[in-house]
Amino acid sequence: MKNKKITHKITQGMYVLTTKDGGCMVDAVSQISAGDHPLISVAVRKDNYTNELLKRNDTFALSVLQKEIDPKIIEVFGMHSMRDYDKFAQVNTIEIEHLRIIEQALGYMICKIEDRIENDTHTLFIGRLLEADVLHEGEAMSYEYYQNNKDELLKVTTETGKTAWVCTICGYVYYGEELPENFKCPVCGVEASLFEKRKGE
Repeated sequence: MKNKKITHKITQGMYVLTTKDGGCMVDAVSQISAGDHPLISVAVRKDNYTNELLKRNDTFALSVLQKEIDPKIIEVFGMHSMRDYDKFAQVNTIEIEHLRIIEQALGYMICKIEDRIENDTHTLFIGRLLEADVLHEGEAMSYEYYQNNKDELLKVTTETGKTAWVCTICGYVYYGEELPENFKCPVCGVEASLFEKRKGE
């Protein structure tokens, strides 16, 4: 594959997906039908704890992030797992229809899960939009903007003089001359091909 980064040009936004007992950062969100209660799809990695939670619950919420969002929200929901970290204790949320919404978000969508489709790495959850609202005015954060600014948003820094491998999805840093065989990010679960090598100056 010559340059997989062309996928960063796919027009999509950045969201915090929440369900009962957890949540995570997502980007693969689409409206796939029309009408007053359209279908909304979201893809979540199979090895993500939120995927496990979505298979126990029947509703989810999507908080639409803006460019000016507090970077801590991205760090909390993008670089930790609810298996051992209470994300909701770290950021301000409001509760709507028994689901947590990011208080700073541009708005939210609440969906009832109608279908689940499995592929090799992700589950596609398809939900019927039940409730939605605009909370603030602003420009939505795009996936391309996130990718171009994630070091600043996630405060990704590497130690001087050390070879670092940085996850291009969540910002996790692994130190070593080479990644171990069959290495996967311990935070977001992506494979080694999605790490970038950096040599500390």
